[in-house]
Parts: sequence; C-alpha cells; structure tokens
Amino acid sequence: MSETVELEKNERIKQEIARLNGLLENIDDKKKNAVISLIQNAAFMSVTLEDLQKEINEKGVTEKYKNGANQFGVKKSSAVEVYNTMIKNHVQVVKQLTDLLPKEVADGKEGNDGFDAFVAGR
Repeated sequence: MSETVELEKNERIKQEIARLNGLLENIDDKKKNAVISLIQNAAFMSVTLEDLQKEINEKGVTEKYKNGANQFGVKKSSAVEVYNTMIKNHVQVVKQLTDLLPKEVADGKEGNDGFDAFVAGR
C-alpha cells in the first residue's frame, strides 16, 4: 500500500473515531476511557469494510485459482472472506458501544414505552 493511500486511510479512521466519539458523548467519561480501544477498532473496521466493499464491487465475489499443474477453478474471493469475518466482529463491537449509551428519557421515566399507561387504561 502506498504512503498516500495509507495516509488517506488513517485520516478516514480519524474522522470515523471523531464521529463515534460524537455519538458516544453522553456516556460517562470513565466508561468512555475504558472503551477507547473499542472505538478505535470500530473505526478501523468501518473504514476497512468500506475498502473491502469497493474491492468486491470492482473485482466480484469470486476469483480464479491454480494449485499446481492440474488443479484450478473458481473460489470465493479473499476479500469476501475477510469482509464476512470482519463484519461479524464490527457488529459485535458496535453493539458493545451502543449498550453503553444511556437509556433515553421520555415523560420523566427511563425506558417509558407506553406499556404501563396501556395496562393502567384497561
């Protein structure tokens, strides 16, 4: 990977870290400090997944292979394999981060979904 591409990727990762920090601004500072590496990893995976999507769109989901003189064929591309593994990890990290967010307050009660009012009205 060229130095220019690497710098561009690092800048995109920094932007994603800033975006995630903005989304997570309402969590306790101690919790946020504890999950800095999760935020950084989520940002890295997000940018890498975008790059993998671009590669898959350009080159397709399969690639030809040749093992030895007589063994050849078509297989799932390496980019698809990496993408599939990384997207699962990314979903887990994002879930961990979103679980840290405080519950939204509605009508002065935490987690009020209207169920209690519905039951009381019956």
